[in-house]
Amino acid sequence: MAPACRWGCEKSKFPWTYSAKETCYLLQGKVKVYPDGEEGFVEIAAGDLVVFPKGMSCTWDVAEAVDKHYKFE
Repeated sequence: MAPACRWGCEKSKFPWTYSAKETCYLLQGKVKVYPDGEEGFVEIAAGDLVVFPKGMSCTWDVAEAVDKHYKFE
């Protein structure tokens, strides 16, 4: 199995589309994820393990700087 990659970003807001399924584990930070075409958001934070499906489009609203491990499938 390939090792997970690591990614981080400062407080920001940006659109994102997943070209592959992503599994990620937040080491630090807090993010509100707004799925396109849906009302509301899902908040993820340090200690959360999250799976984003391939093809999902959303907006990430990073409230606290993020550091995460991730892997695309």
